[in-house]
Amino acid sequence: MLEAPAIASLTILVLALFVGVEIITKVPPLLHTPLMSGSNAISGITIVGAILAAGSDAGMLSTVLGFIAIVMATVNVVGGFLVTNRMLAMFKPKKPSQS
Repeated sequence: MLEAPAIASLTILVLALFVGVEIITKVPPLLHTPLMSGSNAISGITIVGAILAAGSDAGMLSTVLGFIAIVMATVNVVGGFLVTNRMLAMFKPKKPSQS
């Protein structure tokens, strides 16, 4: 049976999921690029936490899960910056072709 802290944590996770979906669906398309840059910064914080988890001396499971978290968060950050760069490139003026 789940204990009170586990139920509270699960409740917070579910509520955060619902709030996140509601907020993201209400964002106008013009604000997606700045929002994506902000989420990349949050993923950078996730990398720091994953490094701390992987480097802790809490056991092999903590090290393995921390390493997996480092890899996944790094892929998320790099992919986010690539998508943001591509989206920003759409707004740059086109250079006239030289004929």
